[in-house]
Amino acid sequence: MNSNELQKWEYRVQTIGSIFGTRDEAIEELLNDWGAEGWEATHVYTPENSGKVTIVAKRPLTRDVIRKRSMPQSGK
Repeated sequence: MNSNELQKWEYRVQTIGSIFGTRDEAIEELLNDWGAEGWEATHVYTPENSGKVTIVAKRPLTRDVIRKRSMPQSGK
């Protein structure tokens, strides 16, 4: 990346759990899976009165991802 270029990011958001709560093990498993894919959690919060947990993560946007997103999806 050129020093004059701004870093670009891709984001991922997922809500897990149920009205009965979210197990710590489920959160840990998801974070470990995402970490292995290069995602870094930036925010973790509980939507009010839901018992669920929403996780927001980001990772640097690569040329490969930009290319894949710009190609039309076949069969959809």
